[in-house]
Amino acid sequence: MVNFSQKINHLFREAQDIILQELRQPLDRIAISLIIGLSLLICLLFIGVGNTAPKVRDFSWQDKKIGAEDTAFILNFNRPMNHATVEKNLKIEPPLPGKVSWAGRRMAYTILEPAPYGNQYKVKLSEAKERFYGLDQGEVMQPFQSSFQSRDRAFAYIGFQGQEKGRLVLINLTIEQQPILITPQNLEVLEFKFFPEGKKILFSAVERQNEVTSLLEQKIYTVTTGVNSQSPTEKQDAREPVGKIEKVLDNSKYQNLKFDLSPDGKIIIIQRVNRKDVSDAGPWVLELGKEARQLTNKDGIIQKGGDFLITPDSKSLVILQGKGTSILAINPETDSGDLIFLPKFGTVLSFAPDGSMATMVKYNQDGTRSLYIVTNQGEEREILRTRPYGNILSAEFDQNKTILYCLLTQVVEDTTQYQEKPYIAAFDIKRNFLRPLVILPNQREIHLDLSPDGLALLFDQMVTISNKEESEENTETNRQISRLWMLPLDSKMPEDDSPWKLQPEELPLTGFNPKWAP
Repeated sequence: MVNFSQKINHLFREAQDIILQELRQPLDRIAISLIIGLSLLICLLFIGVGNTAPKVRDFSWQDKKIGAEDTAFILNFNRPMNHATVEKNLKIEPPLPGKVSWAGRRMAYTILEPAPYGNQYKVKLSEAKERFYGLDQGEVMQPFQSSFQSRDRAFAYIGFQGQEKGRLVLINLTIEQQPILITPQNLEVLEFKFFPEGKKILFSAVERQNEVTSLLEQKIYTVTTGVNSQSPTEKQDAREPVGKIEKVLDNSKYQNLKFDLSPDGKIIIIQRVNRKDVSDAGPWVLELGKEARQLTNKDGIIQKGGDFLITPDSKSLVILQGKGTSILAINPETDSGDLIFLPKFGTVLSFAPDGSMATMVKYNQDGTRSLYIVTNQGEEREILRTRPYGNILSAEFDQNKTILYCLLTQVVEDTTQYQEKPYIAAFDIKRNFLRPLVILPNQREIHLDLSPDGLALLFDQMVTISNKEESEENTETNRQISRLWMLPLDSKMPEDDSPWKLQPEELPLTGFNPKWAP
């Protein structure tokens, strides 16, 4: 590196020579004073730069809680840096493999896999050097250390028996791992969805009245979870209370049926039916803080349809209309008037996290069903076809869009009765190969959910228990209950066609419809 003291001495000698030469000539003293002043100013600038060591000016994940959608952090330096020394000395504990890119003094670190939830991470950088005037032999930077967290590892489910029956139950594996009842006993929950970051849950429920409930009398509520409400820099008393209920939609004039929550948490779409006119049925739009309105196009025409799903950009609705699927704008002001209609598909199951592709089901005339991946460029690819009368219940992309986790059924050959055997499978999208993972017992409804960090699947399963597992007062010989199971995915999928050996774990929980907090 350039020696600043030598530069200063050299400048002073130059100034001294100039002054001596000028003193021998009858020049104006003002000119001599200006030369001396400029020389001193240059020396002070060099001294100031030399005393400012290179350092990290800011870190974009400083004391934050990150989720699966957070894929890169940025280190901003106060000086141009020697890239090789920064990349060599950057440490993340626990490790998060990634790749580095540069833009001037800003370094972006993009992680290759979502950060596992429930962890605290430290970022350290020392011994890195600056780059001085294009030379990679600059001064060593000030040591840097910071921290961030991934979101809480948590999930919720609907209780099956006892005090939990019909209520939302929360499990926060990061904090206490004990079930927490977050909805009151007088509400029986039918369906629910997490808001972004998992701080609240949107759910539909009916009020219990003399143990008689009607599924057509559901109202829409929100409830706080306490999950991810505390960042590393917040105080304990700043944690949001758990179980705070708010009603967001009544059912006095319209019955509320299916609903969906937009990925940004700002819009709710509800299928509603007029109590006085059943022909007045269709999707309604509810923006939080505003009155609900019927879904219309830019010309004010009310849109009708069946099953629906909000797109990842929260701007459009994919809805079943007639013998196909349509894509409609949620906000009439953004409606271009060009209707997108996909006639061959009867169901949209899911979207990739970035919205670049979706999974859709085609019902074939021979009784089989085909699962397609459809891209936002209009490309359609059939990836699997069931046996006759088999079913495709769900399909979910992992964050990297390399694996599609599917819940499928196949018909069991039995001359006495019709049976569908459900099973969980992983489809390798690049290799076009399907791997069965777990064979499940015969049951009508199964729910499957992939954790946001891609490390575990949750599912429910009906099991038969004997009275030995119940209290002595129970006189039944056996009965069925719904238990929760977890399938860890911490090992990598084999690169060849060999089986992916995974072992499901039965959880000590009874419930159904488990869902991970985002």
